[in-house]
Amino acid sequence: MNGVARTAALLAATSIVASALATSPLTAQKGAADGQWRVYGGDPGHTRYAPLDQIDAGNVADLEVAWSWTARNYGPNPLVRSQTTPLYVDGVLYATAGQRRAVVALDAGSGETLWMWTMDEGERLADAPRPNPGRGVAWWSDGAGDDRVLVMTPGYHLVALDAATGVPVEGFGASGTIDLHDGHRVRDGVPISGSIGSSSPPTVVGDVVVVGSAQHVGLRPPSRINTPGDVRGYDVRTGELLWTFHTIPEPGEEGHDTWLEGSAEYTGNAGVWAPISFDAETGYVYLPTEAATGDYYGGHRPGANLFSTSLVALDARTGRKVWHQQIIHHDIWDWDNPTFPILGDVTVDGVERKIVAQLTKQGFTYVFDRVTGEPIWPIVETAVPQTDVPGEWTSPTQPIPTLPVPYERQGFSEDDLIDFTPEILQRAQEAAAAYRMGPIFSPPSLRDAPDGTNGTLSLPSTLGGANWEGGAFDPESGMLYVGSQTTASVLQLVPGGERSDMDYVFGFARADVAPGVPIVKPPWGRITALDLKDGSMAWMVPNGDTPDHVAQRLGIDPELIPRTGKVSRAGLLVTRSLLFAGEGASGDPILRALDKATGETIAEIELPGAQTGLPMTYMHEGRQYVVLSVGGGGESAELVAFALPDRD
Repeated sequence: MNGVARTAALLAATSIVASALATSPLTAQKGAADGQWRVYGGDPGHTRYAPLDQIDAGNVADLEVAWSWTARNYGPNPLVRSQTTPLYVDGVLYATAGQRRAVVALDAGSGETLWMWTMDEGERLADAPRPNPGRGVAWWSDGAGDDRVLVMTPGYHLVALDAATGVPVEGFGASGTIDLHDGHRVRDGVPISGSIGSSSPPTVVGDVVVVGSAQHVGLRPPSRINTPGDVRGYDVRTGELLWTFHTIPEPGEEGHDTWLEGSAEYTGNAGVWAPISFDAETGYVYLPTEAATGDYYGGHRPGANLFSTSLVALDARTGRKVWHQQIIHHDIWDWDNPTFPILGDVTVDGVERKIVAQLTKQGFTYVFDRVTGEPIWPIVETAVPQTDVPGEWTSPTQPIPTLPVPYERQGFSEDDLIDFTPEILQRAQEAAAAYRMGPIFSPPSLRDAPDGTNGTLSLPSTLGGANWEGGAFDPESGMLYVGSQTTASVLQLVPGGERSDMDYVFGFARADVAPGVPIVKPPWGRITALDLKDGSMAWMVPNGDTPDHVAQRLGIDPELIPRTGKVSRAGLLVTRSLLFAGEGASGDPILRALDKATGETIAEIELPGAQTGLPMTYMHEGRQYVVLSVGGGGESAELVAFALPDRD
C-alpha cells in the first residue's frame, strides 16, 4: 500500500461508547423501518423510504436548521462538491468528506465531530479516475460488539474502521486495509493505477462485502484497451477474497461468445459504478453495469457485449450468477445503468410480486421478478436504426419495455424543438438542421458525414434522463418517484487521430438556441410518479421554476415562458407523509416537500447551498431529522440537518 492511513485525534470516546451498537446482523440490514438509516439507500433495496411521519404536511413549513457541519478543512480541494449520504446508526452519523474521502462520525443530535479517519494515498489519489468525496460508507455489525464502517477510497482501497473509534480494524486485510489493485485483472500496456477507482460505497450482505469500480469517463479514451470492471466479494471479518465476477467474460465463461473478433481479451470498463442493492432474504445482489470501452464507438468490440449495460443478479455468498437481463445490446450511447436498482413488493394483476426496478438514462424503467429475472411486463426486442459509421457494429434490435410508461421524452424530431415564439422555433430549426434526427437508439454518426450532417440529435442526453440520483419507492402505495433531466445530446464521432488508437471518438458538438438554454421544449427537469401496480404515470411536475436567465438570453417576455424546471435532476426522499425533493446540483438552493399523491408543492425550505447529495432521514431521541449535502457557488461542502422546532 502506497498510502499512509491515519486516524485523527478527534475521538469523543465517552459520547460514542454511550451509543454502543448492539444490533444483530439481521437487524443491521433491515434498513430504515426502525428510524435508522444503515444502508446508503435507506434499506437493502435502496427504496429511499422511511416510515416516519413526525414531519408532515401540517408542519413541514416549520422546519429549521438543527445543525450544520462543514467539510472546509477536509482534503486538498475544500470546494469539491460532496454527494455523500450519511448513515445513521444508534445516535451516530457516518459520512465521507473531502477529495481524499475522509470518513467522519458525527453526533446525530448536534453535528459534533466524534472522530475522523483519512488516508494519504499519494500519487494514487492524484492518478485516481474519481478523486471526489464519494457517496458514502457501508456499515456492518456482528451483533456482539464488533461494529464496522467500510469505505472505498478514490485510489481503490477498501478499509474497515472500528465504528466506535475510527481506528482501522487489525484483523481485516493488512492493518484494516485491502489494496483492491491486488488480484484485479489487468490488460497489456494499461497500468492499473489510475485506470480504476470508485465513487460509490461498498455493499455488505451478511458477512460478505461486495465492491464494484468506477473508471475514467469514456468520451475520448486513449485506447481501445482498458482495465475491465470486475466485481468482487470479500469476507467482511477478515478481508479474504471470496469470489470474482467477470463482467467481461473470460474464454469458456458465459457470454464470451458475445464479444466478436477477440474483443473480450482487451476491452475494458463494463463495471458497476452505481451503488449495488441486495435482497436480505435471498442474499442476492443486483449489479447495474455500465457500457464497455468506449462510450460512443464500439467498432473495436463487435457483438452484444455481455455483461455490459445489464442488470445481473449474483448470490453474494458465492458470486454465482443467478440471472441477468441485458438492458442495451452493444451500448454506444453512454447509457450506462447509472443508479441503484430498487427492490419492492408490489401487487400486479392481483398477484404479490417481488420486483427489482432499474431506472435508466434513456427514460425506461425495467422491472423484473427479483428472484427469477422474468420481466413483470413484456419487454420486446424491437428493430432500431442501424449505423453507417465505418467499422461499427450495431444490434438489429434493442429490448424495449411495454410498461411502465417512459418518464422521459425519447428519440428526436422537429416536434421536440423549443417553440416559445415562431422566431425561437426558427432558430432551433436552424441549429438542428446540421444533425440527424430519429427514434430512440438512433446511433451516433460522423462529423462531415456523406449526407452532409454532423452528428445525431438524441433524447434523452448521454447524462440522462435519470442518473446517479435515481428515485424513491413508496412500498405502501407502490409508487416510484423519479427525478430526471430533459436535454439533448449531439452524438458526433470524429477520428481518433493522435489522441486515441480507436478509429473514432466523441466529437463534442452542441445544439443550442442561446447559452444555457436547451434546444428542446421544457420541462428541462422533472419529477415523475410511476404506479408500479399497473405501470401507469400518476403525475409529472417540473423540477423547480424557470431560471431567470432564460427570458433574458432569448430576448422575450417572461410571460411567454411556461414553468420549465431547472436543467437538473432532483434528489428524492419519501416518507410515510411526504416526498422531499431538492433541485439538484444545477438548481436553486431549495428543498421542497411535495404531496405524494399529486406532486403539489406543500412547502419550500431554503438551503444554504444547492443540493449535491441525496437526502436521508432518521429519528433521534424522539425528533425526526432530514439531512442532505449542499455546496457549490464557491462554498465548501456542508451537511445540513433540518428538524421541527424543539419545544422543550
